[in-house]
Amino acid sequence: MASPAPYHLPLATALQRSEPLGALMQRLRDSQARFAVIAPLLPAALQQAVKPGPLDDSTWVLLAAHASAAAKLRQMLPQLESALVTAGWQGPTLRVKVSSAA
Repeated sequence: MASPAPYHLPLATALQRSEPLGALMQRLRDSQARFAVIAPLLPAALQQAVKPGPLDDSTWVLLAAHASAAAKLRQMLPQLESALVTAGWQGPTLRVKVSSAA
């Protein structure tokens, strides 16, 4: 007699049923939505060098591929934060970090 097939739960359903994973997915969606607001403001040279990073209660991180991209982003922080506020994204603090994976 064959053993019963293992129970398969679609990933999206599993994420919705798990409160911690659901919260993580919401933070990921919020990070991507925030990035969609600021991406048009980035100079063409930065478009491929910047990615949205982690979002928590106190900070949202932009990941820069190299130090010069990070420096330019830091100069742009007031403009980027203003665009986020205009789009309805209040807080948290926007930070820039260099990441070789960006």
